[in-house]
Amino acid sequence: MTEATRQAPAPDTGRVGSSEPAVLVQGIEHAYGDRAALCGVSFDVGRAEVFALLGPNGGGKTTLFRILSTLLVPKAGTARVLGRDVVRERAAVRRRLGVVFQSPALDRKLRVRENLLHQGHLYGLRGGDLERRIEAGLSRFGLLERSGDLVENLSGGLRRRVELAKGLLHGPELLVLDEPSTGLDPGARRDLWQALQEIRRSDGVTVLLTSHILEEVERCDRVAILDRGRLVALGTPRELKERIGGDVLSIASRDPQRLGQEIAARFGLQPRLLDGTLRFERERAHELLRALVEAFPEEIESATLSKPTLEDVFIDCTGRSLWEEDASR
Repeated sequence: MTEATRQAPAPDTGRVGSSEPAVLVQGIEHAYGDRAALCGVSFDVGRAEVFALLGPNGGGKTTLFRILSTLLVPKAGTARVLGRDVVRERAAVRRRLGVVFQSPALDRKLRVRENLLHQGHLYGLRGGDLERRIEAGLSRFGLLERSGDLVENLSGGLRRRVELAKGLLHGPELLVLDEPSTGLDPGARRDLWQALQEIRRSDGVTVLLTSHILEEVERCDRVAILDRGRLVALGTPRELKERIGGDVLSIASRDPQRLGQEIAARFGLQPRLLDGTLRFERERAHELLRALVEAFPEEIESATLSKPTLEDVFIDCTGRSLWEEDASR
């Protein structure tokens, strides 16, 4: 039994007005002792939107996930889910919320159908209505033939499908997922995203997920980038990448610091030194690459020219790699 459903009363069929955001976060702050986890984060999520929280470990994603799923009370600020305050109206939020945790929340010793049956009972569902919901969920996620299997005998991808069927059983308006693709192979990840797009398209469900997988976040309508508890960027993947303002040129050298100084002296450019690599973000970077190779043929060991990615956006906002260990956390 998950904490998010333990105290949930019977289903509520009331729907929030379409003009109100599905999620509204205003000035949320939280800390664990002396360590700040969230520092005045604010954003909103539109209805039927697929929205991602992107950031490194320790960036604040999971803390915010726990606040929005009513498992954690923030130190300051407010959060509203489907028009309800997550602190003062926890029960009302839980009736309309589906949650899929990063760590599996299935009973491995029960069969697939039994897991869904017990989930339905937690939400006050019984009889024919519950059976119809279970059948619909099993059919939607291609689980009808596996409904009698023990969960412990399923692959990781199939277990994730059961988690989704379980989280959607009571007909929530908002589905929140914490690192949903963790541990999945590419095929299972693709199936997961097809399922998420289907429930958004057919049922109008809003999807909010946390992730550090760039390919996954690229599929979302909008992205909020968190770092050290702060919101550092917000927009569509395309809008965020356009902030870079050109191509990304990365140059490897035996002595990148000295090469950077020589480039600055000769071309008046100041590259960013990141993980032992010199980086330039500029329009027509291929012309700069040609000029640099002609000027420093012996110093340049290799070069990479690419279009901006969301990791480049993170680097531009923070000066650090998305995967870099943060010694201050």
